[in-house]
Amino acid sequence: MLETPHLYKQNYVITAVVPCYRERNQILSVLSKFDDAVKHIIVVDDACPEDTGKHVKQQCNDKRVQVIVNKENQGVGGATLAGYERALELGADLIVKIDGDGQMDPAMVSTLVRPICSGQADYAKGNRFYRLEGISGMPIPRIIGNFVLSFASKMSSGYWKNFDPTNGFTAIHAKVASILPRDKLARDYFFESDMLHQLNILRAVVADVPMEANYGEETSSLTISKILMPFAYNHFVNFMRRIFYTYFLRDFNIASLELVLGVILTTFGTIYGAINWYDSLISQVPAYTGTIILAALPFLVGSYLLINFLNFDLQNQPKTPLHLSL
Repeated sequence: MLETPHLYKQNYVITAVVPCYRERNQILSVLSKFDDAVKHIIVVDDACPEDTGKHVKQQCNDKRVQVIVNKENQGVGGATLAGYERALELGADLIVKIDGDGQMDPAMVSTLVRPICSGQADYAKGNRFYRLEGISGMPIPRIIGNFVLSFASKMSSGYWKNFDPTNGFTAIHAKVASILPRDKLARDYFFESDMLHQLNILRAVVADVPMEANYGEETSSLTISKILMPFAYNHFVNFMRRIFYTYFLRDFNIASLELVLGVILTTFGTIYGAINWYDSLISQVPAYTGTIILAALPFLVGSYLLINFLNFDLQNQPKTPLHLSL
């Protein structure tokens, strides 16, 4: 067990959740790197065909380690939530999730939880793109995929100032975890992105923590071709749900009016202009100036309103930590 470089261990009970699937070769090395800031380590064997959980029970002597074995594979989200439940039962103040593949450094737990311990955030996550040298070992397809997924996640979650949404190195305050609609969270690889969406609905503050990832011999089953369409659909659904809840159900303000009028005017201008352009093309008769203005003006005004709405949404990121009032 390593000694923690910070003093947060005196004030907070930190529990680490380590979901595992086909990570028998890396798991013992990962567990050995947790410092003494972590009081409990929960290894969740997600019906691993390599019997990672059994391997940990037999080979790991760390008394902080507990093993949960899922009878059926529930996905990384399902395994993490099983760990969350156990962590809450153990009375954790902070719950850290770290993958068992060795790509994340468990010694960074004290750094990861710092924004929460200092009262600046409810949820902290790693960001592998903060330092350019930190991505030098990252495969190019993964870099491109993260850029695309990050922009989609910004739209669906509303956390426009955060990056690297699929990063699995996360920490959450237990008070916030306890009020999360955990039964609604995605169980598969969309878990981290869906978590951000649900946190925004709660108006929780999310902080990015710079980190470096270690890419060794482990293989990732998260490929762009496999997740592109499911992720695109889920992000679209979450985007529509967030907009409705934030600007129409929870509140109705000037941004709500800008969105409604912007959509109506740009749609009208686009459709009206397209119809008259097609008529002019067929009849070979140029459209009247008034017709052109009638199509262009609503489109321009609507575009202006939508840009104003987007600017409002960019500034509407939660700023006051939720756990301070729970």
